[in-house]
Amino acid sequence: MSSPTALIATATDDDPLEGLHAVAALRRLVEQLERTHVARARSTGWSWQEIALALGVSKQAVHRKHRQTR
Repeated sequence: MSSPTALIATATDDDPLEGLHAVAALRRLVEQLERTHVARARSTGWSWQEIALALGVSKQAVHRKHRQTR
């Protein structure tokens, strides 16, 4: 996988194929980071409401997406 900086540079490339591939890779990276930080927050006692507020989503949305995250 390329570095996030390289992916950002490629995401702004004039070539749509290269740009879209970079966007997909960045999306996967962001999802992985979100899972990691939700798991850390839960393991340190954060409520679903606190996590939802930090992410700017509803409590229901974050719980539905990450309820199996440990």
